[in-house]
Amino acid sequence: MSRMRSPLLDRPGAVEADGLDAGVAAHYGSDLREQRALVAGEAFVDLSHRDVVTITGPDRLTWLHALTTQYFEGLKPGTSTTALLLSPTGHVEHVMYGVDDGETFWLHTEPGAAAALVEWLQKMVFMSRVEIADVTDDYAIIWRPGAPEGEHLTRSGDDSLGGHEVFLPRAELAGLEGAAAGIWAYEALRIEAGAPRFGLDTDERAIPNELGWLGVGVHLEKGCYRGQETVARVHNLGRPPRRIVRLLLDGSVDHLPAHGYAVRVGDKQVGVIGSAARHHELGPIALALIKRNVDPSAVLEIVAEDQPTVTATQELLVDPEAGLHVRARL
Repeated sequence: MSRMRSPLLDRPGAVEADGLDAGVAAHYGSDLREQRALVAGEAFVDLSHRDVVTITGPDRLTWLHALTTQYFEGLKPGTSTTALLLSPTGHVEHVMYGVDDGETFWLHTEPGAAAALVEWLQKMVFMSRVEIADVTDDYAIIWRPGAPEGEHLTRSGDDSLGGHEVFLPRAELAGLEGAAAGIWAYEALRIEAGAPRFGLDTDERAIPNELGWLGVGVHLEKGCYRGQETVARVHNLGRPPRRIVRLLLDGSVDHLPAHGYAVRVGDKQVGVIGSAARHHELGPIALALIKRNVDPSAVLEIVAEDQPTVTATQELLVDPEAGLHVRARL
């Protein structure tokens, strides 16, 4: 499915994002001003580049319950949820965010990820009464700060950024009223919240315990699902191989570290940069996946060829010993 260009890119000042976020605005003139507007509840974010999938049928929730890391049985309409699909060895293969409206489970995932997700789900239908459809051509996502207030189509509840997502017909994007904020502003708030993004802050070896997804995308009291043995073992024994951290960068250079830049302690590489942004209050910040045994008080260095070295301090998101999410206690 080809990437579609958002009509909101025709708004004054819009500058298109690149890479994974191509198709929507990076900003509309000032990403720092747009961040402040989001914090004040005075803007929305165009996420129409993300893929949208629907799952219908009377067995949809019990079927998702059996396949994913999340507890879907009894999920009430309007309740948002995050769910993961794992490999047999517990590595994260898909991340989906969604909400059920009583008849359909609406989910969204990373740009370009729907085709592989739908293909895998179709193979798992067997005798279940479910129907799966990639509806990215017809529906889009926007994000609004605060609690939902009567949007006419399915919306999620509060997420880790303190807002909600709305699924709406793609044809209605151009007519949206109000101030828009670009994806750079949204990403800065996401990184501040310590919420990892699949494919940017993860790799093919990532397990949920490393990323703070226990209790968020993984229900620790549900029954069997693919990859559960790895998740349970690391949860019970503690000490996941790696841990995600939020980094406060020293701000001494005018560029942000790019995805994949090396993170070092002295001359030893201990991890890599995932995503980075400029925050309106914190300055340059980033998420990095580093080795579990790195001293939490150690000053890290971010290194790339032909670029000045940037130093950074760590803020814990995952307990180095237990692997449990600690963001709420920060």
